[in-house]
Parts: sequence; C-alpha cells; structure tokens
Amino acid sequence: MGKLKMMLLMLAASVLLLTACGKDDEKSSGTEGEAGDSGYDLVKKGKFTYAASGVYKPFSFEEDGELTGFDIEIGKALAEKMDLEPNPVTNPFETILQGLVGKKFDAIIGSMAYTKERAKQADFTEPYYYSGGMIFVAKDNDEVKGPDDLKGKKIGVVAQSTYEAPAKELSDNIQYYSSDVVALKDLTVKGRLDAVITADIVGFEAIDNGFEVKEVGKPMWVEQPSIAVNKDNPELTKALDKALKELIDDGTYKEISEKWFGRDLLDIDLEGVELLE
Repeated sequence: MGKLKMMLLMLAASVLLLTACGKDDEKSSGTEGEAGDSGYDLVKKGKFTYAASGVYKPFSFEEDGELTGFDIEIGKALAEKMDLEPNPVTNPFETILQGLVGKKFDAIIGSMAYTKERAKQADFTEPYYYSGGMIFVAKDNDEVKGPDDLKGKKIGVVAQSTYEAPAKELSDNIQYYSSDVVALKDLTVKGRLDAVITADIVGFEAIDNGFEVKEVGKPMWVEQPSIAVNKDNPELTKALDKALKELIDDGTYKEISEKWFGRDLLDIDLEGVELLE
C-alpha cells in the first residue's frame, strides 16, 4: 500500500505541474496588452486599435452613427493585411498623442503629420499621404492676399496641430478649435475670423461642400501625415510599413484615395518643395 500511495502522490504532482505549465503557455501566447506570436503588443488581442479625431471630414467623421473617412478606411485595409480585426476609435486631436503614449490605442491614423518634435514621443511610419498647409479666408475677403497680410488678424487653427506654430508667427490673435471644419464654417460668419490655416485638402473639400471660403496663394509648405506608433512597439511600426507598401503596390491605396478625393494623395511632385519637419 505504501508504494501505491507514493505512486498516486507522484501522479497528482505531475498533473499539477502540467496544469501550471499549460497556464504559463497561455500567457506567453499573448493576451490583451501583451506581446503575442506577432512580436508586437496590441491593446486588444487580435484587434488593431487605431485612433482619429472623428471630426476631420473627409478623413475621419461619423455618418449614420458609423465612423468613416479616408483615414478610417486606410486603417481597416492595413488591419486586413496584418490579419487583424480593425478597431477604429476617436480621441480629441489635442490629446491624441498623449493617448498613444498612455497606450489607449495601438496607433494614430488621424492625419498627424510627422515632425521632429512629435518623433520624440512616438515612432512614425512612412507618409501615407501628402498635404499642404494653406491659408483660407471668406470668399468676399479681398484684403488678405498672402501671409504678410495676416499681421494682427484673427486666425483660426486646431490646437496642437502643425498649423498652430505658423499661425503664431503671423499673428498673436489666435482662435483655437477642435475641428478644422468648424473653423472654416466660422470664416463664413462675418466678423468672427479673418483666416484659417489648415490642410489644402480639407479646405478644398469644404469649398466643394458649399462653404463660402477661398484659398490664398499656394501652400506654405507640404507636410507628411504618417502613422504614429508607441515607441515601445517597434515591431508594429515595421508591420505597418510593410502593410502600407503592400496596399500601395496592389492598388488598394489608390482605390481608397480616389474614392475620397478623386486622385492619388501620394502622387505629388516634391522636387523643390519645403517639407515640414
């Protein structure tokens, strides 16, 4: 009987050991917020969670209760290339970088232009489109013909955007907004704003939608909107760059771009153009 008891005890110990190892294997295979077989961390297992402001039409906005737009569709296409479920979320642009650093989401696909200052807080992929920083005024405004005419004028910009610093250089009278569309709308209200500095694409889209505004001159610079990723997640940055290249090579990118803008946003002649850094 003593030998039998000893064998039973050893069998029980083996079962407990195997159970414990099984649990360790489950943990190592990747749970929410932990690295999985992919080699990168995800906020939610099996999902690519990416953020945009949701108020930047036509890039990200809500329509019939659904989040849509160019940025949102690019994110969905990238997720499919990486065999992940797309999970777009919204976050105010002025705090979106802090949200990424705080790991509220995996990436920002929200028309955030690469700058050396932002690169101190996050990693960036290659650009997924190009756009120019442009001045817009009310359609009946004939006083503002260029940047020099904005001295002392009231300029509308989105807080924490790449347009804030240039606006401050031109005037000390700045009105901040959370949405470029709202700022452009205010241009049409007499006496509210003298100018708005925003992306040429956004301004032209507003004009196409009946806003009584017009552009002033040419873009002051060209910026490089890119996908921002937490610095602790370099493998995800590499995977996104790879997936983006595949989208471009197989024509998916061009298809999405032409759907929203009627042209390929990467098809631009950058020779002699000042790139915002």
